[in-house]
Amino acid sequence: MDHWDMADGVVDLPDGRRVRGTGLRRPRGEVPVPDLAVYLRGRDPQVPDREYRWVRWRDFRLPDSTEEALAALREAHARAEVERVEIACGGGIGRTGTAMAVLAIMSGVAPDDAVAWVREHYHPRAVETRRQRRWVAEVADSVRA
Repeated sequence: MDHWDMADGVVDLPDGRRVRGTGLRRPRGEVPVPDLAVYLRGRDPQVPDREYRWVRWRDFRLPDSTEEALAALREAHARAEVERVEIACGGGIGRTGTAMAVLAIMSGVAPDDAVAWVREHYHPRAVETRRQRRWVAEVADSVRA
């Protein structure tokens, strides 16, 4: 098990962990299979060739269960220290960016700076909706390192 090489969508978090964000509708190219994937989708993607956690999270919305989403993100954060972890939704921007902002907080980014941080380091349109931005702020206290 090892880390991602720097490639499209790979983010170095402030605490040294490296996570890949992507969209399931994007072409994968020559990217290794992750050790753990967290899929943020309305339906279970049922991907047979990898270990994954599915969080029911419909496009442009919030996760159906904050508790389940945070459990998956805590596991992703912990495992990213020594494994290849991937976070993905359909397009790889809104839900994935929102999850990446939470991972940034877990890694030491101040909650008020998390959305700007993920937009600078991952994707300029990450965290697409006002509700997603509010959710990042609301869960910040429960996810700080």
